[in-house]
Amino acid sequence: MEPVTLLPNSILSLSGETADRLLKLADGDAALVYLHLLRRGSVQGLGWPEARLQAAADKLCACGLTGKLPVQTCAPVVEPEAQIPEYTLDDLTAALGAGTAFSQLADEVERRLGKKLSTADLKTLYTLYDHLALPTEVILLIVGWCELEVERKYGAGRKPFLSQIRREAFRWAREGVDTAPRAEEYLQRQMSRRTREGEVVRLLDLPQRPLVERESKYIDSWLEMGFDHDALRLAYEKTVMGTASKSMDWRYMNKILLRWHEKGLHTTAQIQAGDTAPRSAAVHPAEADSGRRAREDLERAKRLLQQMTQEQGG
Repeated sequence: MEPVTLLPNSILSLSGETADRLLKLADGDAALVYLHLLRRGSVQGLGWPEARLQAAADKLCACGLTGKLPVQTCAPVVEPEAQIPEYTLDDLTAALGAGTAFSQLADEVERRLGKKLSTADLKTLYTLYDHLALPTEVILLIVGWCELEVERKYGAGRKPFLSQIRREAFRWAREGVDTAPRAEEYLQRQMSRRTREGEVVRLLDLPQRPLVERESKYIDSWLEMGFDHDALRLAYEKTVMGTASKSMDWRYMNKILLRWHEKGLHTTAQIQAGDTAPRSAAVHPAEADSGRRAREDLERAKRLLQQMTQEQGG
C-alpha cells in the first residue's frame, strides 16, 4: 500500500520563520505539540504525561511560538501574516466614511507621501489598521520611519511605497511594537543604532553609503559584545594586514573579534595584555616526564661515550 502524503481538506501551513524556529529547537516533542495545537487548537488528546507536555510547551514558549500559558490552554501564536482578510470595496467605503479615524489616517498618509492612494494602497493601509489593529499614531510613526529610511538610502525627496510600509508594520507587530510608547522607544533604539553604525563606518574607513543588512548585523553584534572603538579599529587594521586583498573583509574581522570575545578581551589594553601575556611557568606533568627521560638518556649516552673512550684508550 502506497503511503498517503496529503489528505483532502487536511493541509496545515507553516510560515518559513515558524519552520526555522522549530528546526532550530531540534526537539521532536516540541514539534509534535505545535502540530497538534495547529490541528486541534489544544493539547487535549495527546495522552502524554503532564511533565512531558509542559517541557515541550515551555520550549515553544521560550522561542515565541506559543504564549506563556499552562499546557491545558496553550495555543499557537497567530502570526500577523496568516489569514489576512480580503477586503472589498464596500469594506473600504465604510471605513472611509466621513469623520472616521481611518479616513483621517488615509488623508494624512496621502499628505505625507504626496500622492493619492490607490485602491490597492488603501487595502494595504486598512490591513495595518484593521488586521494588525495598530493605532493610527503607530501607523504614522511607521510611515515617518520609512520616509527617513528611504531618504537615507536613496536621497532626499524619495518616498516609500505602501509595500515597504506594510513590510515594516508587520515587523513591528511581530516584535510587539503596537503602542505609541513602545513605538517611541523602538525608534529611539533604532536612531541610536544608526548613530553607532555611522561611527563604526567612519572608524573602518568604509565608503559613506547605506549598509546592507548583513553588514549592519555584524556591527550590531560587535557592539553588543562590548568592543570599544579602539578595539574595533585594531581588529580592522589586523584584517587589512592579514588579507591578501589588503582591504576590509567582514568575515575575517568577525573571526578576530569572536576570538577576542571568547577570551574576554574588549579593549585595546586587554587585547595587548592578552596577546603578550607570558606563558605560565607551570609545566604539564607529561612535559616534565618527557624532559626527565631526555636528561636520563643524555646522561646514559655520556657514560657510554666515556666508557667507549676509556676502552679504546686502554
